[in-house]
Amino acid sequence: MMNKLIVADAEKCIGCRTCELACALAHGQSTKLQPQNFMPRLQIVKTRHVSVPIICHQCENAPCAKVCPHDAIVRADGYWEVIQSRCIGCKSCVVACPFGAINVVLSAQETKEPCGEAHKCDLCHDHASGPACINVCPTDALTLVNDSDLQQMVSAKQLRTATSDARISSQVTASFR
Repeated sequence: MMNKLIVADAEKCIGCRTCELACALAHGQSTKLQPQNFMPRLQIVKTRHVSVPIICHQCENAPCAKVCPHDAIVRADGYWEVIQSRCIGCKSCVVACPFGAINVVLSAQETKEPCGEAHKCDLCHDHASGPACINVCPTDALTLVNDSDLQQMVSAKQLRTATSDARISSQVTASFR
């Protein structure tokens, strides 16, 4: 069984950052969010023409897990989990992630000495209602996708491509007559 992932529809995203706030709150950050301690596990990227959240793709053969020298990123029940007690904050996972979906942040442990922690989406695995970002998105730009959803997406794209190619082919053929 493949990992589930969150898919973002850039055409629906309005860049409101509600998903970022929900993520930060779902992962135990206090309600007194300040810029210096605001650490959601997804980030909205805005350009002139598009805004979309960057989220872990829950890769089947995750490069971040492969490069971790302390095996701190492990496959759990359909998602990749960071075991913070193993994380040394080396940032190898940040470099390896092809999507820019992992950040290493400084946090104070029991010793009050700052240490690095890798933060990435864990699909809010411990929340019965599912990923917090999906539940709060006002435009339904975020969707949790599984194997069958992916197959349906592929089939729909193949059908669109086939019908588009058939129209183009008939137009090209007609122009030579």
